[in-house]
Amino acid sequence: MSGRSAGEIPTARYDRVAQRSAGCVIAGYSTSFGWATRLLEEPVRTHVRSIYALVRIADETVDDPDPTFSAAERSRLLEGLAAETARAVAGARSTNLVVQAFALTARRSGIGPALIDPFFASMRADLSVAEHDEASLAEYVHGSAEVVGLMCLRVFLDGDDAACARLAPAASALGAAFQKVNFLRDLAEDHDELGRTYFPGLGVDDFGDAERDRLLDDIDADLALAGTAIPHLPVSSRRAVAAAHGFYGALSRRLRTTPAQQIRRARVRVPDHEKAVIMARAVLRARR
Repeated sequence: MSGRSAGEIPTARYDRVAQRSAGCVIAGYSTSFGWATRLLEEPVRTHVRSIYALVRIADETVDDPDPTFSAAERSRLLEGLAAETARAVAGARSTNLVVQAFALTARRSGIGPALIDPFFASMRADLSVAEHDEASLAEYVHGSAEVVGLMCLRVFLDGDDAACARLAPAASALGAAFQKVNFLRDLAEDHDELGRTYFPGLGVDDFGDAERDRLLDDIDADLALAGTAIPHLPVSSRRAVAAAHGFYGALSRRLRTTPAQQIRRARVRVPDHEKAVIMARAVLRARR
């Protein structure tokens, strides 16, 4: 016996299972972002989690520090994921539940190759580029983070092209800020375990407070631009974006008061009690 409920459409059930699987990915990997998504209303929450799940699976493919996981195998798996994603977004059913969930969101919200292809290009770069210059970093951040912000924006605004175009600079800036904060938090892991240096010209072993502040000034400028869009978002997403923005603002402040050599050794985090306060403030401000 299949256990199917009377009158249930099999494809619809498969899609719901796929979307629940995406929720499991964010629960297993994310902390700050996972907290923020709890404030999203449905169906926005499900669609944002579906975007996150695909991004996370690709990211784990290139970033898993397991030394027995060869670059050739990572590349093979990444290319397979990219091809499967393209087929599913074009309308094919995928046996990869995360891909199926993402494709449902992409087709509904108008997320196409213009946003998806740069993402996979940045993931490929992680397998071949150990150090970036200014141009390659800008291209990498666009693909790895800015387009993800733009994907989420299309979900928030239900695919409204005019509104998306108006708020796109702020959405890109928020994605860039998130990524750059994570680069700074992960200096030790990226350099020591993965052999990568994202910030151009940064001598990780000589990293000092002046360099820390210069990088944070750039991050804070991105956060300031991103914050201008929050009041213009629908209620269904405004609280969650405000919370995520608040989390990364708190991380920036903590990083600025943490000695550079300590950042080099350990990952800076926002304590759960502080996250709870930030979430409460985001909820209260969204009501005004």
